[in-house]
Formats: sequence, C-alpha cells, structure tokens
Amino acid sequence: MSNRFDLVVVGGGPGGYVAAIRAAQLGLDTAVIDENEEKGGTCLRVGCIPSKALLESSHLFVEARDHMAEHGIAASLVELNIATMMQRKTKVVKTLTGGIKMLLKKNGVKSITGRGRLKGNGEIEVTGPDKETIQADKILLATGSIPMMLPGIEFDDHFVGDSTTALSYSKVPGKLVVIGGGYIGLELGSVWARLGAEVVVLEAMDNVLGGLDQEIARMARRTFEKQGIQFHTGMYVESARHDGTDCIVTCKGAEPIQCDRVLLATGRVPNTKDIGLETANIATNQKGFIEVNETFETSTPGIFAVGDCVGDPMLAHKASEEGIACVENIVTGYGHVDYNTIPAIIYTHPEIASVGKTEEQLKAEGQEYKKGVSPFGANGRARALGATDGKIKILADQNTDRILGVHAIGAQAGDLIAEAAVAMSFGASSEDLARCCHAHPTLSEIMQEAAMAVDGRAIHS
Repeated sequence: MSNRFDLVVVGGGPGGYVAAIRAAQLGLDTAVIDENEEKGGTCLRVGCIPSKALLESSHLFVEARDHMAEHGIAASLVELNIATMMQRKTKVVKTLTGGIKMLLKKNGVKSITGRGRLKGNGEIEVTGPDKETIQADKILLATGSIPMMLPGIEFDDHFVGDSTTALSYSKVPGKLVVIGGGYIGLELGSVWARLGAEVVVLEAMDNVLGGLDQEIARMARRTFEKQGIQFHTGMYVESARHDGTDCIVTCKGAEPIQCDRVLLATGRVPNTKDIGLETANIATNQKGFIEVNETFETSTPGIFAVGDCVGDPMLAHKASEEGIACVENIVTGYGHVDYNTIPAIIYTHPEIASVGKTEEQLKAEGQEYKKGVSPFGANGRARALGATDGKIKILADQNTDRILGVHAIGAQAGDLIAEAAVAMSFGASSEDLARCCHAHPTLSEIMQEAAMAVDGRAIHS
C-alpha cells in the first residue's frame, strides 16, 4: 500500500478520527496516526467516557444505599465492589474503541499506530509500532491536550496523580485532596465522595467553577457541600508529595493537609510539544496553542489544526465540529462552527449545563438583557423522579428577545441544554421557545417555563 495520502490526520481523538472519517466520505485518501492502537483519544480512553461510567455507577450506589426506601424498595445490604465497577468502565471503553476501529475500516481510513512528527515538506515521521515516513498532500493536527502540571507537585501517577490516575484507584481513598475546583476535579471528586471518601477541594480563585454563570455555580457549590464535599477557596498550593505513609499538601499561609491521595485537576494544556511544529514553521501563541485562521489552516499552507490544540473551549464535541468543518472546507470550500452555541456540561449530580453568555459576561459587555428562571421543584416530572434540586435560567436580549444564554443545574441538564443550543443556532427568541408545545410531564417543560418567565408569563413557577 502507498504511504502517500491526500490527507493525514495526526491524532485519533474526537477531533481527529471524526475528521478522518468525514474526509474519507468526501473522497480523500485518508490516514490517521495515533500513539494508541485504540483510537478515541483522551476523551474515550481516559477521560469523558470512563469518568461518566464511574459517575453513573457511583450515583446508582448512592441511590440504592440512601434513596430506594423512599420508593418502597428495601435494600438492606448494599455492598461496593470496586473491581467490578472498574471492569464495567473498561468494558464500556473497549466497546466504543472497537466501534471506532470498525468505523475507520468501514470508511477506508488507514489507521497507523505510532507518534507522528512533522518533518516538513508534507512528510510525517512515525515512531512506534508502525515505524515509517508518511507523505501527505494535506495534514490535519488534532493532537489534543494533556493535564497541566504545577510546580512543587511531586507527581508519581499513583498517590499523587491526575485525572487518569483517579479513574483507576483500586480502593476508595480515606481522604482525597483535589487540587482545582473546575469540572474535572468536581466530577471525579463526586465519584469518590459518593463511594465513601472524604473529599477536600482546594481552589486558588475565590470561587469554584469560575467559568460558569455564578448564580448557577453558587447553587452547585451549596449542593455539593450537602453531599459532603469540602471546599477551600483562595488556596495557593505550594507542594504535594507522598512521604511513604501519607500524602502531604501544603498551601500558602495554611496548615499542611494530610491525605491518602492527591488529584491534580488544574486544567489542561495543548499537546503540541515534540510534534515537529518548529520544523514545519507552524506558529503557536504564548500558551502553546497552534494558531489557525478561519479555515483552521496554520501559518504553514496545507497544514491544519483543530480541537484542544488550537484553544478553548477544550471540549470533545467542539473538536469534532471543527474537524468536520475543516475537511469540508478543504473539499467543498465551506465549513462552519458556531462558537456561540457550543454547549458545556458538568456530569455531576445534579448535572450542570450551559450554552451562550453568562450574566457576568453580559454585564461586562454592557449588554441589556432580561432573565427568566424556573425551578425543578415546580415540575411534575422532577417531583416524580425525586430530582427537585436545580433551576433553568434563560437570558434574552432586552430589545430583540433573542436568546443570549441558557444555564441549568438539575437532573438531565446535559440533555435539556441541547434544545437551547438548537434554538440559539436558529436565532430564536425566548418567545419562540415559550410558544413551542412541550410534552407533559417531562423535564423539558422547565425550559419552556423559564422561557415564559423571561416576559413574566410563567404559569407554574
């Protein structure tokens, strides 16, 4: 088989493998290079999917232990088997990675296992199991991101580890210190808190979940505190280490904290080191993100980049959208991503979801807006589910009524936000959303009620 392709994608994550499949559908002879034989990237192998599997398992454990009696279901002996829980997580991942392998083969994409490094002049050197030099008419970089490291953290990938480490603990830690109050720390902290760990979250900023609409973030913090998670804000971590018996975390101006495990969850940085960017004369910004234009082309013609390696938001679905838009633009001359309507979700319980501008952003921009809020507690379906904590908030332009942002905390918020994203993509007003008939009894009625509340027309709240 020839080692020359119309398009070579470096990185097999949600940006890369999706782009490769779409390129093949559009008639390009395509290959995808990834260090792992199992494609799917961080998201599928050691990120989004395994964490959601553990979140679901741990949620069911708490439901069985603490809440089944409310339904008249006696569960007198609920036992936790970590090994079985981890086996299920692994099975979920294996099934999905196997599916990607099948999809690549079905669409005629050559899968290459190894580390791809740019050599210039359309050449990519592959080191690893499939050692070879690949030639490409066009190259798409989708190398993703890696966990951010902090100075003073003695990372050992066991006692002091990152999100990948925390997905594979063999037993429940007695005390887990999470460094970072963002979505990664709270999702994984929630898993282990539900399973019995004492979880302490250390955040350098004054608030946790700093990028969220702060009304929602404050409600989330109160909810998580009721679940037993402890938060300490304004904490600047100076060091974390394992000393043989315990882990010790030191923060500026505070007493050292002893714990069993440390989870470093301070965000992610672009995975752009040692992939040959300098050789190919590809420009990056000060944070290491690859600079691209509106068609995702880098400073070197013929080389493109998408996903986490080009910047925020670092979301799997954003990477996939960019990958599709990029290759469609290459082939058809048109590809588009609407960055104003990319939803973001935190899969805690309750879930947190948002799309568009926050109240803080609108105020900072001087944008006049109106707001409608509807609580889950006023919804019949939420009452039947026993999931009354939460609210949906809709922000609309004061003059045109066009929806500017939607923010939710509550059961299935991640699914509910899709309606808001679609509405915003079509330029809908809050009245448009309010006048769409929503089935009863469903949680979707909360979205309609919030839309009605924008103009003071709410019926049930």
